[in-house]
Amino acid sequence: MDNIALQFAPVTRELWPDFEKLFGPKGAYCGCWCVALRLPYRIRGNMSAEDRKAFIRARIEAGPPPGILGYCEGRPVAWVQVGPRHDVPQFNGLRTCSRPLEEHEAEDASVWAVSCFFLSSPLRGKGLSHRILAAAIDHARKGGAHYLDACPIDHSKQPKSVALYIGSTAIFDAAGFDTVARRKDGRPLMRLDLRQ
Repeated sequence: MDNIALQFAPVTRELWPDFEKLFGPKGAYCGCWCVALRLPYRIRGNMSAEDRKAFIRARIEAGPPPGILGYCEGRPVAWVQVGPRHDVPQFNGLRTCSRPLEEHEAEDASVWAVSCFFLSSPLRGKGLSHRILAAAIDHARKGGAHYLDACPIDHSKQPKSVALYIGSTAIFDAAGFDTVARRKDGRPLMRLDLRQ
């Protein structure tokens, strides 16, 4: 919706209160606090929601920003995790459909991933994902990324589905991403070349 104005900023130590406010008491989705792609399940599965919150807070405070926050009328309303692949090691797992095309890309600072979206409930289903992804692409380009990868989901039963935290294939198609691998039905690995 064009009448909803969004502004974006990389999440930093100073913006932790906004991140915390957006994620709320439940830590976004089931107390995840956006650590699922940062820690193996055997570790994060034994952590409390407060432990996961402390982990992501320490990560944000350490820098560089692990993603960007979206604001509407000064309020934090959106989050997208975007940064070098090496910052989200579980995205690179050898058994995952999101693993890189070449093994060395998991540590290549010029190969980035956009791996998680979170939007406040009142704004879901309003077509804002395209604008959030555009901001993530801009952030990756400014950060020196040569490639930006994603592993979205082809279909969801409803536009407000929480399964869309990984993004829908349709928004990546519209943004110019190409499918570069399909290792699991409904979950293409997609890539945008930012060198041009």
